[in-house]
Amino acid sequence: MARKRRRFTAEFKGRVALEALQERDSVQAIAVRHELHPNQVSAWKRQLLDAVPEVFAKGGSRKLAKEHEAKVHDLHAKIGELTVERDFFRRGLKR
Repeated sequence: MARKRRRFTAEFKGRVALEALQERDSVQAIAVRHELHPNQVSAWKRQLLDAVPEVFAKGGSRKLAKEHEAKVHDLHAKIGELTVERDFFRRGLKR
């Protein structure tokens, strides 16, 4: 019987990737310890290394924050629009 698909938190992935970056143990040993495939550990390590320049980019965090705020604003507007539509149709069905 196949194992049920597992989901990992960002915190867990970060911890495993940092552990792989420190290179105190081999990727294989880290994978065995956390019951993962070595390719998964290597992938998370690569993702961490790819994201490092963004952390130190000038104004990078502010830019990401503005993008996030804009996205949240758009989503709230869409929620409001859908709520108005739902209420309109609900009132129409009552007639």
